[in-house]
Amino acid sequence: MERLLGLLRVRVLRGVDLAVRDVCSSDPYVVLRMGKQKLKTRAIKKNLNPEWNEELTLSVEDPNLLVKLEVYDKDTFSFDDPMGKAEFDIRTLFEVVKMNLEGLPDGCVITKLMPNRQNCLAEESVIRLENGSVLQDMFLRLRKVECGEIELQLKWMNIPNGRSASLQDYL
Repeated sequence: MERLLGLLRVRVLRGVDLAVRDVCSSDPYVVLRMGKQKLKTRAIKKNLNPEWNEELTLSVEDPNLLVKLEVYDKDTFSFDDPMGKAEFDIRTLFEVVKMNLEGLPDGCVITKLMPNRQNCLAEESVIRLENGSVLQDMFLRLRKVECGEIELQLKWMNIPNGRSASLQDYL
């Protein structure tokens, strides 16, 4: 069994210009998957620009696994309709967490990731230091759908019992 490296808190902030799957709107929710883990947000009724602002926490044993995100339209009497999917890589975030960040000022941008054909980023994604935590902001462009983006914020959380090197060791 692999060892738990830390926790990834994914704050699902909002959706922008999501696809219509009902008569003139949708009831969207987000599903996150990493390895065997599956978490989901609540559905927001009749909204193509929903604001979830929900935190979902994944246990990270292998930072090389992609986090897969899917958006669905909640339906009562039939299967939920797919509204797009995306995926993101946490390797860069994990590498930053392992760096010596001592002495860096609050709000300091540590690195930036640019959108390209290999990722789902809709715009530049910034990894920064804030209140002793490493955060990454990202807008993901949904694939396999006519339109839509999801805004997320990632935060690395170390394990309190010391099974993982604590960020406090570096600060």
